[in-house]
Parts: sequence; structure tokens; C-alpha cells
Amino acid sequence: MEDDYERLNHTQRLKAAVHYTVGQLCDETSADTGIEFNKQFVAALAELTFKQSESFAIDLELFAKHAKRATILPDDVKLLVRKSQSLHDHIKEKCSQQVSISEEKRKEKKTKQTKKKQVNDNLIHNDIAKKMFSSYLFVLRQD
Repeated sequence: MEDDYERLNHTQRLKAAVHYTVGQLCDETSADTGIEFNKQFVAALAELTFKQSESFAIDLELFAKHAKRATILPDDVKLLVRKSQSLHDHIKEKCSQQVSISEEKRKEKKTKQTKKKQVNDNLIHNDIAKKMFSSYLFVLRQD
């Protein structure tokens, strides 16, 4: 029973956040175009947006489950928006940007690791050289 209450509370907070965001977007659009939106329209649009988001979430979960995965991947999102060419292109572009960013981070990490390894190698070589030189000096002193 408490779990149901928490779920209902969570859903209500999500709906409130969606309603607020839709209201903000309507205000921005109103400022840009001069078209006024009444409260009933904003509420209906917010409810429609929330229901569509729920539908998207269910579809994405099913796509991943069908592929025997527990994780939703970008390909699942692309499959979801396949009927809207502009949205599909936008998602595809964002995925490409994310891949580029990930590759850059991976290269930076690899470069840092390589530099760190080079520094460590240099320290080891310097330490070996010092020991060899000390041994050499010790041998020279013995003669």
C-alpha cells in the first residue's frame, strides 16, 4: 500500500514537471509569435505529452526486451522515431555527436595513460641508470 502511494506521488510529481515545462514552452512560443494559449489547452497538451512519453517508455522497454537486453540503446530510440523523418534525423545527429564526444574522451584518457606510462618508464630508466652508474663508480674505486 505504501509502495502504491509512493508510485502515485512520483507520477504526480512527474506530471507536474511536464505541465510546468509545457507551460514554459507555450509562454516562449506566445512571446515569439503573439499567439495566446489558454490554461485548458496547456493542461490538455501537458496530459497528451505525458501519455505519449509513457507510451514511448513502454515501447523502448519492449524493443530492448525483444533484443534480449536490459538496456535501452540509441538504436531502440531510432526505431521508435522511425516514422518521423525530422525527429529520426535529429536523433541520429545527436547520437553521432555523442559517439564523437565519447571517442574524444577515450583518446584523451589513452593519451593521459600513455604519458603517465612514459613518465613512469623514464623514472624507471633513470633509476636503473643511476644504479648502474653507482655500480660503475664503485667498481672504478675498487680498482
